[in-house]
Amino acid sequence: MTSAPIRPRRALLALAVGSFGIGMTEFVVMGLLPEIARELLPSTWATSQEDAIAHAGWLITLYALGVVIGAPTIAASVAKYPRHRVMVLLAGALTLFNALTLLLPTFELVAASRLLAGLPHGAYFGIGALVAADVMGPGNRAKGVAFVLTGLTVANVVGVPLGTFLGQNLGWRWAFVLVVAIFGAATAAIAVTVPRRAGEPSRTLRAELGVFRIGQVWFALGVGAIGFGGFFAAYTYVSPLVTEAAGSPAWVVPIVLVILGLGMTAGNLVGGHLADVDLIRAMFGLLGLLALSQLLLALTSGWIVTVVVFVFAVAFAASAVSPTIQTRLMDVAGDNQSIAAALNHSALNTGNALGAALGGAVIAAGLGFTAPVWVGFLLALAGLGVAALSIALERRSLARTLVRA
Repeated sequence: MTSAPIRPRRALLALAVGSFGIGMTEFVVMGLLPEIARELLPSTWATSQEDAIAHAGWLITLYALGVVIGAPTIAASVAKYPRHRVMVLLAGALTLFNALTLLLPTFELVAASRLLAGLPHGAYFGIGALVAADVMGPGNRAKGVAFVLTGLTVANVVGVPLGTFLGQNLGWRWAFVLVVAIFGAATAAIAVTVPRRAGEPSRTLRAELGVFRIGQVWFALGVGAIGFGGFFAAYTYVSPLVTEAAGSPAWVVPIVLVILGLGMTAGNLVGGHLADVDLIRAMFGLLGLLALSQLLLALTSGWIVTVVVFVFAVAFAASAVSPTIQTRLMDVAGDNQSIAAALNHSALNTGNALGAALGGAVIAAGLGFTAPVWVGFLLALAGLGVAALSIALERRSLARTLVRA
């Protein structure tokens, strides 16, 4: 990073501020599900707190669905425009839609605002990753991607615990006061610092959508959606895991979230380095670590000390996997880089929606607050299987090509 000129470094920092805001808006809800359920679903809360928390989990699922919908459609639609203008518009949209979450009064309206807030998420990270890769240059693409993602992981160390503390003590909407302020600052900083470059008129919507004809792109998306779903199955319900399964008081939840955020930050930095060294080995090793960590967390969830240790391990492995999947997508996507970079976040948030929904389902079925972690373990194993199938088919295809040559 030190070799980059001052202005590009400032641009990456501005993008990281926006990713910090995205990290807060995506993850702070997970630590505030009880408070949100109590305010927005009072009748359900009075009847069954478990049902109310599971219902509130749909706010997370809807945000993730917004990312899934918005990432490919927005990224493909704006690929031909100058990236600095696109980034300003995306940051402004994130500011507006999170302001709606802050202000709207009912569960249904807040749910709609969460769907809207998710729409710019994937395109922001995808196009931001391209800006970062351009600044960092060849051989350092994954490090550039990891730098943009650093804001998201740091949000889990500072922003999410702070937002959770504010939400628990002043009301959950105060967390979104902070979110909106961060996005406003990011919008202004991006407008000033991101380098202005001409767009690419040839990158039309039709051309970008050609990425979906590439089989290995679908495999990479499957690894992200299924494997990363394992992380979100556990993370979504980390608050009741701490208070109900481990029997700790509510004030412990922000502390556990700090530990989780530290794991994500460390994993993001290590994952970017490993991906630049050996992408395929890094992807397999980190998915295996994610599955193992989920298993150990599930087996020891009754003790808060082991919960802290294995929550850190789960977060580390999951965050380290993200740059490997991002880089893998960019490798197999050919010329369709804008949409490929955004599709990573579509895949990861498919995992978010899948993990949150399955985790809520097993809780609502009466299987307890450790059950989502078991779901996460199975999803991580499935993601590892998809990765193995992808590489096996790729090597077989390469071998056939060499034989024909």
